[in-house]
Parts: sequence; structure tokens; C-alpha cells
Amino acid sequence: MTATIHDVARAAGVGIGTVSRVINNSPGVKAATREKVLAAIAQLNYKPDPIARSMVSKRTGAIGVVVPFFTRPFNNEVLRGVEAALARAGRELLLYNVETQEQSRRYFSELPMRRKVDGLLVISLMVEEPFAHGFQQAGLPVVLVDRYSPYFTSLVVDNIEGGYRAVKYLIEKGHRRIGFINGLIEGNFKFNPAYDRLIGLHRAFGEAGLQVDPELMLTSEWNRQDGKRVAFKLLSCRERPTAVFAASDVQAIGVLEVARALNIAIPEELSLIGYDGIEISELLGLTTMQQPMQQMGEWGVEKLIDLIDNPHAPPELIRLQATLVERTTTAAAPRPVEQQAP
Repeated sequence: MTATIHDVARAAGVGIGTVSRVINNSPGVKAATREKVLAAIAQLNYKPDPIARSMVSKRTGAIGVVVPFFTRPFNNEVLRGVEAALARAGRELLLYNVETQEQSRRYFSELPMRRKVDGLLVISLMVEEPFAHGFQQAGLPVVLVDRYSPYFTSLVVDNIEGGYRAVKYLIEKGHRRIGFINGLIEGNFKFNPAYDRLIGLHRAFGEAGLQVDPELMLTSEWNRQDGKRVAFKLLSCRERPTAVFAASDVQAIGVLEVARALNIAIPEELSLIGYDGIEISELLGLTTMQQPMQQMGEWGVEKLIDLIDNPHAPPELIRLQATLVERTTTAAAPRPVEQQAP
């Protein structure tokens, strides 16, 4: 016969409330009493009913994750970190995939009322002020990953610095005609992280006294196929660039394919650098700005669990850096024909 909380209380000589406080690790229980209750739990092999525990503690044991386009490589890598951290913490994952701004607003308005989760991790989405106030009024802890809000703890990568370092690296290798492939805003989310990378490009150009050529600043969707389309335009210019900086690794892979089709040698004739550091970039030898994607997911979960346990903690801004990973797709700029030896 399965032991109940009443059996534990009788065996320990205490009330049911005391057993509940011990199970939930609540303060205010004397050490000797706690030891008696724990001994009774072990002796009777008592296993608390998780549903009953959640009703008492008002906790569900689940963390909600709201993410746009979760199959995209960047978000997929962040989610790997999220899953690893939740597994270590013994928490369940409730995933909410978002593809439009309207869908995210619906989730942000409904989730505080549903309370199916103990906290919410929001990846790569802005939380507008009215929804931020709604979360705060409902007492639902929220942590942002890859976005910033003054209302919530936020983990962000310094994309301006990342773009600056990528382009400065190319300039230091002698490149002067540098193309940039930006990313389109998708799903009417009104935010594009590549714009910060473009700001970094302008900063590096300004420091080097270089002029930005609008013909070399193109935009594609965040995928390999559209990266190929734009790369063909870029590499078919009358005076094509000697280097290309792509706002993501998947777009950079499109450039690699077009260069191969046009018989443009990489890195001898064209240097290429991506952004993100997804797994396939290593397999292809792609130089990239590595974002700490899995760590962002893990740290986001850890911060959220801390916030669930300490709901009055003030919001933090945690600024992370992308790291330059030099591989085989970048080299010194080719010398102009007139400077080459006969």
C-alpha cells in the first residue's frame, strides 16, 4: 500500500502542515523535527504527489520558452542550452513557437493569466511596455535572451562590437572593398540584430578612413538560398569586393556556394566571414564571429530559476561578446593586378 502524507505525519508525531513544510524545504522547522520527518519519509518510502505539491507551492515545475522560428540555426543552438539547463534543474519545458508579431502579442497577453509555467524565457523577441507591465502585475518572472528591456533581466551579445571587430579584422588584412549582406526583418517583428552589426561596420570604416559603397551593402532573408541570390549580385559587380561580411553563417554559406559556381577562389580571391558560429561553420572552415549561443540558453535558464526563487531581485543587463574564430575562408587581400609580379 502506498504511504500518504498522513502516514508520515503519524510516524513522525507531527502535523501534516509540518510534513508539507519539510517537503517544500520551507523555513521555520526545527532541525530535530526536520530529521524526524525525513526519517519517516525514508522509512515509509513516501513519494509526494507532484500535482498536490504544485497546488500547495503554487509552482508547476515548468518553464515556458517563447521563441520565433525555433528551427533556425541560431535559435536551435540557444534551445540546446535551454534544454540542458532545464534537465539539470529537473524542470519541464513548454515551448511556444512564434512566427508573427501578432502571435507573440497573443502569447504575452494570455500566458500571465494561464500560469501554466513558473517563469518565462523569451528569446529574440521584444516585449513591449504594456506586456511588460502585465507580466509584472501577474508576478510572472521573465528573462530575455538576445533582446534588452529595462523591465527584465536581459542577456544580450554586443552586436555593434561584433560587427566592428569582424570588419576591422578584414581591414587589417588589407581589404578595402568589403561587401556586407544584411538580414531582412521577418514576421513583422520590427527588429533586426544585423543593423547593429552594420553600425559596427560603419565604425570600422570610419576609423580606417574608408567610404561605404552602397552597391556592396545588400540584404537577404536569413537563409542560404536567399544568401546565394544576393551573393550572385555582389560577386557579379564590375568591381567586385575582395571580402564579404555576412550577417549570419547561413547567408555566408550561400556566398561560398556562389563563389564556387563562379570559380572565385576562397580565400585567395575572396575572403568571407560569417556571424553566429553554428555547428556547420566549423565543418566548412568558415571564419566567423562566434556567439555564445548555448551558454546564452543555459545562463538564461539559471537566471530565470534564480528569479523564481527571489522574485524581488532587480533586473540585470548581462552583456556578452562574440569571439572571432579564424578559419580557412579569410586571408590577406589580393594585390591589384598592376602590383603583381610579372
